[in-house]
Amino acid sequence: MANKIPRVSVREQDPRVRATNFDEVCYGYDGEEARTEASRCLGCKNPRCVAACPVGINIPAFIGKVLEGDMAAASAVIAEDSSLPSICGRVCPQETQCEGSCILGIKGEPVAIGKLERFVGDWSLENDCKSCDKAPANGHRVAVIGSGPSGLACASDLAKTGYDVTVFEALHKLGGVLVYGIPEFRLPKERIVAREIDSLRELGVKFETDVVVGRTITIDSLLDDEGFDAVFIGSGAGLPRFMGIEGENLNGVVSANEFLTRANLMRAYDEGYDTPIYVGKRVAVVGGGNVAMDAVRTAKRLGAEAAIIYRRSEAELPARREEVHHAKEEGIEFRMLTNPTRVLGTDNGWVRGLNCVEMELGEPDESGRRSPVVKEGSDFELECDVVIMALGTSPNPLLKQTTAGLETNRRGCIVADEAGATTRKGVFAGGDAVTGAATVILAMGAGRRAERAIDEYVRNGKA
Repeated sequence: MANKIPRVSVREQDPRVRATNFDEVCYGYDGEEARTEASRCLGCKNPRCVAACPVGINIPAFIGKVLEGDMAAASAVIAEDSSLPSICGRVCPQETQCEGSCILGIKGEPVAIGKLERFVGDWSLENDCKSCDKAPANGHRVAVIGSGPSGLACASDLAKTGYDVTVFEALHKLGGVLVYGIPEFRLPKERIVAREIDSLRELGVKFETDVVVGRTITIDSLLDDEGFDAVFIGSGAGLPRFMGIEGENLNGVVSANEFLTRANLMRAYDEGYDTPIYVGKRVAVVGGGNVAMDAVRTAKRLGAEAAIIYRRSEAELPARREEVHHAKEEGIEFRMLTNPTRVLGTDNGWVRGLNCVEMELGEPDESGRRSPVVKEGSDFELECDVVIMALGTSPNPLLKQTTAGLETNRRGCIVADEAGATTRKGVFAGGDAVTGAATVILAMGAGRRAERAIDEYVRNGKA
């Protein structure tokens, strides 16, 4: 029986070696391993995995083609719903989505859907596979703000539908959070991200970098002066949050967003670049999500002793289990049920440590997680010289400030309906700009839904 075959383990770098470099941790499957893992799929007639995928990939169909050894056909199946398979195969939280719904996971290990998607995506890149059809040009133009996952997904689908699409990116590099936020050891930039973006260029998508919409150009001018029929906002959520505790203005306190941007986009990982970044000897990363794991593992690779500070227990960590596992293998210290109350400084204004309190878990809060409660008299000092705050992000308020009729909520997120339509006619939005910081695949799903809404809006005469 297929479901009796054990899950094929993925090959990885030795933890002691990888903690000193920025090479990709996971090597992925080879062809034989991929076909063996594909043989575990039961090909369910009503596949729960498809329903759990935010972009609706026909998972049993592409896995079936992998089993047959027809990688071109597998690539074509994925391309119907996703333009970024190599990226999604690496960074999607499959354990809570497709793999979390796999029927094999009830009594055993689910099919390694993410690893198979990565294998097919990488095969497609290596073989220059062109596997999607494009409709004839329809004479309509759409502007996409941001080249992160939601913008790329929306742009890809629009181009396939026949639209003339221009993506405007504020930074000098394309990819948004894929290039500035996710480390090289999880997502190679030139080998994977740049090449997947090139596939959108082949669809006819145009890209303009160093364009800050709201400063260089406005949404109003795109619609009223530049001749675009609609605008999609996929500008992400890059505004960092802090705790608001004493000492956060000391030298050595930095947001995870800034730290990772310096490490990734500004190539601190490459000795050939003289990147202005300070890691000190001991780094404390406050937070427990994927961004916190990225920051603490990056700090370790840059030569510091690094620790996670999290106010709940390990069971409540929001980060992917795989990332937590990898961090532990690499020697990252986890200080659970700990919360900073003050950043301690030296006489010359640099961080010397954190004043912390121990926590215990009380009743569940609105999120369903048990609320942390301070243990009385549990104050202690934690020695460190760099503090990285990984507490989430919110959207930049620039677009709200420069676009009449564009509403945002109290968290600064753009107000949009399920299809992506905002309160400003002709303007659609999706991804982190609407939800706040979330996952790559959820942002892609929002971009795809917005594409359908934009197409309907334009076809109906922009009514």
